[in-house]
Amino acid sequence: MAGRKETALNLAKFVDKGVQVKLTGGRQVTGNLKGYDLLLNLVLDEAVESERCIVDRLNVVDHIKANLPCLCNGSSITLYTLATQFLSYKFCCLSLG
Repeated sequence: MAGRKETALNLAKFVDKGVQVKLTGGRQVTGNLKGYDLLLNLVLDEAVESERCIVDRLNVVDHIKANLPCLCNGSSITLYTLATQFLSYKFCCLSLG
């Protein structure tokens, strides 16, 4: 192992599966993981990007872009999970009160 570098996460088992990635700045991307590198930059196919803009306490506006190929910068990823295991934003807000 002296000559081979490894990533902090083993993403090989998630290739060609649906994943959901949260990015800094309130963006969220869901798509099929096609590739990654040592810096955890992710390549997603058939990605759906959504951004939540909180207007005030009661109004949330979603901006959605669909079916995009997407490259997620590893340094801006805050959460990475399989798409089926993710709790929605509204459910988390309702459960917190």
